[in-house]
Amino acid sequence: MSILNTKDILETIHMLTDQSLDVRTVTMGISLLDCISPDPGRACENIYRKITTRAARLVEVVEEISAEYGIPIVNKRISVTPVAMLLGAAPGADPVNYARTLDAAAKAVGVNFIGGFGALVHKGFGPGDERLLQAIPEALAVTDVVCSSVNVGSTKSGINMDAVARMGRIVRATAEGTAGNQCMGAAKLVTFCNAPEDNPFMAGAFHGPGEPDCELHVGVSGPGAVRAALASLPKDAPLDAVAELVKRTAFKITRLGQLVADLASERLGVPAGIIDLSLAPTPAVGDSVANILEEMGLESCGCCGTTAALALLNDAVKKGGVMASNHVGGLSGAFIPVSEDDGMICAAQRGSLTLEKLEAMTAVCSVGIDMVVLPGDTPAEVISGLIADEAAIGMVNGKTTAVRVIPAIGRGAGEVLDFGGLLGHAPIMPISRYSPAVFVGRGGRIPAPMQALKN
Repeated sequence: MSILNTKDILETIHMLTDQSLDVRTVTMGISLLDCISPDPGRACENIYRKITTRAARLVEVVEEISAEYGIPIVNKRISVTPVAMLLGAAPGADPVNYARTLDAAAKAVGVNFIGGFGALVHKGFGPGDERLLQAIPEALAVTDVVCSSVNVGSTKSGINMDAVARMGRIVRATAEGTAGNQCMGAAKLVTFCNAPEDNPFMAGAFHGPGEPDCELHVGVSGPGAVRAALASLPKDAPLDAVAELVKRTAFKITRLGQLVADLASERLGVPAGIIDLSLAPTPAVGDSVANILEEMGLESCGCCGTTAALALLNDAVKKGGVMASNHVGGLSGAFIPVSEDDGMICAAQRGSLTLEKLEAMTAVCSVGIDMVVLPGDTPAEVISGLIADEAAIGMVNGKTTAVRVIPAIGRGAGEVLDFGGLLGHAPIMPISRYSPAVFVGRGGRIPAPMQALKN
């Protein structure tokens, strides 16, 4: 690492102690390709052994680094090869048993989440894909720390509308299957377009087929630090000065993540992967992306100008991050999950932030419609239509978009669903009741856009 001057060091210490700066996650990516077996029992044994061997010291080492350097490291996680890729070799396997194995292995090594119970179906269904999709509701109901993601589209391939239609039904069934637990299953399920293979953040983390056998990714988050930095600017400072300050702050935050990645890599003997600089908020007051946008001069997040302010923020974060690390990846930018962001929750409750405005914001942020709670009677085809809209934004703009929505079974718009902990709580947001059922029911593929023809 380059030498930082005394002022930069003191500013970083202040961010850690007073402004909620933390390393949000150290995620170990583990390939399960060498665990494939036509015998489902043998495959599950291989999976358990590989995870518990590779990640045996992950939590211990990360906690040592946290204590030694005084850096809060909130989560320790694992991402694995999409499980559908293993199921193709075992036609008689029950995917739920694979999910149970992931859950047991994750608990054995002490991580808080494991991602990868998913499939890549953006161009069609492989041998294990359909069975995995059918198993998602049950798998997320009978496990505690397993997360699932499905990629239904990409700029290169277009959008698999058969998968989109299916995911609407799966989201509903997953919420129904965990209705007695705040519909928590749906909070662990995300539908992607242009899913990154090296994302350390849940619920969308998986270890892509292009990744090495094992590696470490670090996700850093500091919305409170960015908001505090902007609070020091005069209210009439021009927006290019705002962007410059965000960029400088993001640089310091990313260097912190690089330090943790280098230390963990050395101590675990596992190569460092990417640094994901994502301004991931928490329900804590002040640790909010919405508050950053309001610090720029918006009366309330969601008012006119919000999309422009978010575009400035996301771009400046990325520019600061890429100067601080050779390997910035994952999602890197600004997250806008409603339930996990105190400012977003307040904006939604006062009516300035609507689902339609959130959709517009996803065109310029890191992910998409995230941790949004819908009325419990929202039809599956409406959820599919929302997924299709988000996938289209991602496909045309060559960016990652995603949908993680939770139908609050038995509850209506205006009520609140409380997940507790990092997932927070959220008001149930109304959604258009007009039906896209005929459109969604056509199936087939939305062709890739002209932007895909880059060769």
